[in-house]
Order: sequence, then structure tokens, then C-alpha cells
Amino acid sequence: MEFINTLVNSINGLVWGPPMLVAILGTGLFLMLRLKFMPLSKIGAGFSLMWKGRKKDDDASGEISPFQALMTCLAATVGTGNIAGVATAIFLGGPGALFWMWCTALVGMATKYCEVVLAVHYREKDDRGEHVGGPMYAIKNGLGQKWLWLGTAFAIFGGLAGFGIGNMVQVNSMAHALESTFNVPLWVTGVVSMVAVGLVILGGIKRIGVVAAALVPFMCVAYIVASIVVLVVFADQIPNAFGMIFTYAFSPAAATGGFAGAAVMAAIRFGVARGIFSNEAGLGTAGIAQAAGTTNSPVRSGMIGMLGTFIDTLVICTMTGLAIICSGVWTSGVSGAALSASAFESAMPGFGGAFLSIALVVFAFTTILGWSYFGEKCWEFMVGTKAILPFRIIWVLAVPFGAIAQLDFAWLLADTLNGLMALPNLLSLLLLSPVVVKLTRDHFNPDIVKRSVESLQR
Repeated sequence: MEFINTLVNSINGLVWGPPMLVAILGTGLFLMLRLKFMPLSKIGAGFSLMWKGRKKDDDASGEISPFQALMTCLAATVGTGNIAGVATAIFLGGPGALFWMWCTALVGMATKYCEVVLAVHYREKDDRGEHVGGPMYAIKNGLGQKWLWLGTAFAIFGGLAGFGIGNMVQVNSMAHALESTFNVPLWVTGVVSMVAVGLVILGGIKRIGVVAAALVPFMCVAYIVASIVVLVVFADQIPNAFGMIFTYAFSPAAATGGFAGAAVMAAIRFGVARGIFSNEAGLGTAGIAQAAGTTNSPVRSGMIGMLGTFIDTLVICTMTGLAIICSGVWTSGVSGAALSASAFESAMPGFGGAFLSIALVVFAFTTILGWSYFGEKCWEFMVGTKAILPFRIIWVLAVPFGAIAQLDFAWLLADTLNGLMALPNLLSLLLLSPVVVKLTRDHFNPDIVKRSVESLQR
């Protein structure tokens, strides 16, 4: 067992090492340049489409509204990474890590836009008549049968990683947060979570979409409001916090208090890694949910889908990071969710820590729901629709086990598989980028398409 643990540790170091981080950032930057910064210039238009997409379009095909599809994506991405992940990045990389998280999100918007456009463009219907899509279908239908092995590889990595990163690790965080804050036994959290998860996911994507659309906006707004309270309490530290973020992004952060110090490379590495872990840009999961959305335009779906990265990292993660830095607790020597809890507790004594625990529970619960759909579609791609019901049952049964188990190895293995998902996805994004560029150009320049059709008719 020790040999296996060492082997997986070594693979994890390679998977999440500098080459992978450069590949994800480089792909995002390449796509942003190819799209001529369209994802950034169309943020406002994306929010407008999201608001209009709260209801299903009768003329479009799909199972859930575009808004519900985005909320399902956010349900999976807004989780422990926004609380524990940001805190860990600052603990290991210093305040400068937050700057590199921002960079990851900015180029990640282009990555996620392309993932969604390709997922919707190449989606297909399964034998139940429901739309399915994602990197595996984009590879299969966009690159052809000779690349089918690459889509299968993505499905294997995603289908296995979900049980760790999207299920047991999440409920384990929930259980320990409730135990430490409210003395709730681990097994109670496991059983209650199992029942709640089962009631939702056994109803499929439509029920997941409804629950996500109800919970995600509420939890995001509540968390932002609480973060603003922390920033108001420490308002005099905000200018200094931004100064440290930009300074330590390009120069080493010296050891102070319980903070061990960090080199610039550490700020880059942990900022990028935790940013990717949080918003999943480059991993390909966003397109799986957006492919189920009602739409007749891949580009419009892409513009809505890219907002997931903006909301997750540039809003939620930023609020967490600023709260930690402004409150001064980043030098305390505490890491993970406990560091975030310290920031909220210092601004709201007797309430802040409890609020953060509740936020962590809700974030983790919705992540379990979102990832259940991602994992289900990966197994459906490999086995067919006959895998759906067994997968849902196994997924539900894994929840209580995750609450009571020691998951150090499971976390390591799932984190490794999660990173491996990026390899086939990034390669397909690069190879199919001309398709995305053409679809985008045609969408925003309909006159070009009209003239082409007229010339053919002549």
C-alpha cells in the first residue's frame, strides 16, 4: 500500500506540476488571442443572456434552461475550493497567489467558452431522447473515430475522479465542519446527506437543475454579503491587501508570524493550481451540463457558460482571499477551511465561524449534485444508458462512506484523475479551435454568412 501511495504521489506531482499548469494557462491564452478577447468584451452580454435564459425557450432543444445549466455547473465548481482551496493557496503561496488565481480565471473564461461551444455544437441524443455532450462527444464527433480513444480516456478519468473529488471528499468536508462547529456526529451527516442526495439525483438532470437554480444563487449572494461584512470591518486594510497581492505576485513573501514565507514560483504554482481546482476551466466539465441546456446556439451557450469562471473565481474566490488577507489571519499559521473560518470569526465573533461552516456544507452538497451528473454522463459515454441507474445508486451509497472514512489516499487519487481529465480536453480544444472561431465569427457577423449563402445560390 505504501508503494501505491508513493507511486500515486509521484504521478500527482507530475500531473499538477509546472508543465500541466503552463499547458492550461497557455491553452487559455492561445484561445483568448484566437477569439480576439471576445470572452472579456462580452461579459455584459453574457450576463444579459443568463438573465434571459432563466426560462426554457420553446423553440430550442434541451432538457433544462440555460440558467439552470449554468447553476448546475456552478453547483459543481463553487465548493470547498472557494473556501479551503483559496486559504491553502494563500497559506502556501502568500497573498500573491490570489493575483495568479485572477490570471487563471481571465484566460480560463476563454477555455470554458470553447469547452461549452464545442459541447453544444457536437452534442447528440441518447436512446432516451436526452441531449448529451462534453469533451468526449466533441472528440468523437469533431475529431472522428481515430480519436475515440481520447474521448474514452476523458470519460474514464472523469467517471472515476467524480467519486472522490465530487462525492466522498465533499461529504467528508461537510461532516467534519458540522462536527467541529455543531458537534454533529459524522455518521449522522453521512446518512442525512445520502437521503438528500438520493432524492435529488434519482430525478435526473431536470431535478438537479431545479435544485441548483434554487440553491446556488442564494448561497453565492449570502456568501458575498458575509464577505462584504468582513471587508467593511477591516476596510482600512483593503488598500494594503491589494498592495500585498500585487507585490508578492512578483517578489518573494518573507516569513512572518506563522507564515513560512513563499517564493514567487510558489505563488504562481498554488495560485494557478487552486484557481483551476476551483473553477475547473480546462477540465471540460462545464460543457457536460451546458449540453443539456435548451439552446439553438452554441455561442450563446458558451457566453453563458464562461460566466461560471467569472463568478466562481473573480467573485467568490476573491471575496474569500480578501477576507483572509484584510483580517490579517493569513500569518496565523492556520491553513485550509480553518483559515477562512478565522477570517470570518475575527470580523463577526460568535457567528462568523458558524456561518462559514454552514456555507461549506451547502457548497459541498451542491458540488455532489453537479458532479453526479458529470460522472453519470462519463459512464453513459462508455457503457450506454444502462449505466445510469446503477451509477446513481452507487453514487448515493458512497456518500455515507465518505463522511466517516479517512480519505487521504482517496483525495490524492481523485485529485490525480481530476488533473488527467485536462489532457484529452486541452488537446481537443487546440485541435478544434478553428471550429470555435468560425462559429463565433458567424454568430457575430451574420452578414458574412448571408453573403456566402447568396453567392452559393447564384
